[in-house]
Amino acid sequence: MTEITDTFIAPPCPDEIEILWQDAQMVMINKPAGLLSLSGKNPENYDSVHYRLVQQFPGCTLVHRLDFGTSGIMVVARNKRINAALCRQFSERTVSKRYTALLCGHLPEDEGVITAAIAKDPARFPRMTLCEVRGKPARSRYRVTGRFTYPLSPEEGVPVTRVDLLPETGRTHQLRIHCQSAGYPILGCDLYGGKQLPGTENVPRMMLHASGLNIIHPDNGTPLQIHCPAPF
Repeated sequence: MTEITDTFIAPPCPDEIEILWQDAQMVMINKPAGLLSLSGKNPENYDSVHYRLVQQFPGCTLVHRLDFGTSGIMVVARNKRINAALCRQFSERTVSKRYTALLCGHLPEDEGVITAAIAKDPARFPRMTLCEVRGKPARSRYRVTGRFTYPLSPEEGVPVTRVDLLPETGRTHQLRIHCQSAGYPILGCDLYGGKQLPGTENVPRMMLHASGLNIIHPDNGTPLQIHCPAPF
């Protein structure tokens, strides 16, 4: 099997990480778009959420990741015990997540469910693909919160739908490929059709933001409801 080489070099990210909530056990942050969650194998990709936070919180570890182009809420554990407990919540799907996105086009339905299995696509790394045979089951719900025209320039725009995306599973690129499969890719998503409409190639970022997270504090059982409005 041919070894897959990742040639991606992340451009510098000038935006700061915002601390949304913290205590002695964990930290909730707002990750800026255009910042890696973890440093890459290429030494040029050293800057990341973990690289920055470990300076402030020695020994911290990421409980989950967000894609490079996605902004929003991430959970960071400050010790291994808390990391294990939080990872268990994610694996058991007791964590509820909400994302805000702008989708290309106007969805006709106000809400719905997308169900499609997702697998790796070795021929087009780092893309994923839909495959009912090799793929892992994946399910996403969506809820429309607005329809409008996104300005691409003073003269032109593109119709978009603002949605809340509620993933019920946590597959790689799940929301991005599910939205594409429904015919309404996320605006600015370069891997899954979000830059194909005329003028959208210059959209400044992928319009996907982790805006809500409900989790249980591993130490005291307190429900934590973290909100972080989308910047778009």
